Amino acid sequence: MKVNKVVIPAAGLGTRLLPATKEQPKEMLPIFAYDEHVGLCVKPLLQMVFEQLFDAGFREFCFVIGRGKRAIEDHFTPDYDYVHELEKRGKEPLANSLRNFYERVEKSIIIWVNQPSPRGFGDAVLQARPFVGDEEFLVHAGDTYIISDGNRHLFDLARVYDRFDSDAAFLVLEVEDPRQYGVIEGRLIDESVYLVDKLVEKPEVPPTNLAIMPVYLFNPIIFKAIEVTPPGKGGEIQLTDGIQKVVDWGLKVHAVPLKEGQLRLDIGSPKTYWEALTLSYNYFSKHIKGGHATKP
Repeated sequence: MKVNKVVIPAAGLGTRLLPATKEQPKEMLPIFAYDEHVGLCVKPLLQMVFEQLFDAGFREFCFVIGRGKRAIEDHFTPDYDYVHELEKRGKEPLANSLRNFYERVEKSIIIWVNQPSPRGFGDAVLQARPFVGDEEFLVHAGDTYIISDGNRHLFDLARVYDRFDSDAAFLVLEVEDPRQYGVIEGRLIDESVYLVDKLVEKPEVPPTNLAIMPVYLFNPIIFKAIEVTPPGKGGEIQLTDGIQKVVDWGLKVHAVPLKEGQLRLDIGSPKTYWEALTLSYNYFSKHIKGGHATKP
């Protein structure tokens, strides 16, 4: 995968999960995970996202955070005194798990960018413009995690982006009720690729049931599009509307459906958080056999 830079917006207020998110960022809420040292465990979802992207080859990360998100930066700051304390207490597997996370952090370039006010997902991406420069880049929401064997969904997205010389490409999923998502209309131009004609954010009457999953690859042209995008749904600058500008300019935007067996974990609301806990437990617990951890 030739793209190396990742922008991870994690600046939302998480109001749908209050009061749990009054002091703790929603991106730091735990889901079940598999760890080679401890087997089934719980990790902050944002750590899961970072580790998955690191394993896929990314090394430069820009976290876009807002007021009250200090816990995220603290979590991504190595604390080897704590690791040594775990070792002294005979908790070697937990110490090794934490050390492995810290080693990934230390092998990465991590930039922290502040979104001064919660002006929307599109505005959060725009804040990362100095970090991105004129390079192509990936955007991955901080409150969504996708499970796929070998992180296949990321490589499928990159393959489509390269093959069709896209200016923007992202994942989509057929859902029963797409009214809480960005929704696309498009033409199927390949067995599993849509050329996008229209995007709309949280439509009252969805034109299709193809919902945008917040994992995107972009040409830097997206920044120019966001700059001229007025506030939309909720009075915020929506990334969906910015991508519509790219379509309006006659540039190429493609959507890649998630494949069967690839699971989306979304912790944006109480209902989806419960679903994420259930799905992650069911998926990762299958890799614990006879009391011993086996790698997925």
